[in-house]
Amino acid sequence: MYKALTLKKQSWNEKYSEDEYALGIEPAEFLVEHIGRLTKGKALDIAMGEGRNAVYLTKKGYEVDGVEFSEEGIKKALALAQKNNVTINAIRADLEKHEHRIEKEKYDLISCFYYLQRDLFPEIKEGLKKGGMVICQTFTTDNLKYQPHPKNPDHVLQPNELFRYFLDLRIIFYRECVLNNETAVASIIAQKI
Repeated sequence: MYKALTLKKQSWNEKYSEDEYALGIEPAEFLVEHIGRLTKGKALDIAMGEGRNAVYLTKKGYEVDGVEFSEEGIKKALALAQKNNVTINAIRADLEKHEHRIEKEKYDLISCFYYLQRDLFPEIKEGLKKGGMVICQTFTTDNLKYQPHPKNPDHVLQPNELFRYFLDLRIIFYRECVLNNETAVASIIAQKI
């Protein structure tokens, strides 16, 4: 198990050490589409990668904590923030090893894009302040019809699984779809009431 985690970390560090940004510098389209309906204030970007969403949220007035386990990802996120004249609080932690816990009722917004760790969902809900929102988008099992990854079934959602995880919150938006005829995802915005 430890060897697999080390290899995974090495793989992400290699991916993020390239000059180009692996996912580009533009924020996730789903986040941009719905930014106007999200609660303002303190935000947490889970598995922020190279910081594209964290920087976008900061530019929109949020105070952002971004959690990432890749040192190279954090370096690029901080460089992107500096280039955009904003500040993000980067937290280096491996969430799968529970090196970082989400503080209870600390955040107005928690975002999570293309990262799935099911045992983190209760912590996400607890980390929201009353009225706070979660915005999440990640792969579904249908994604394998369009691309060869992620292969691990632990990294893809079953139909309506994301919806069921947040049933105790107020569901503001939910969909499962194929983006650009190439990526099958589930997307949700939910609010703690």
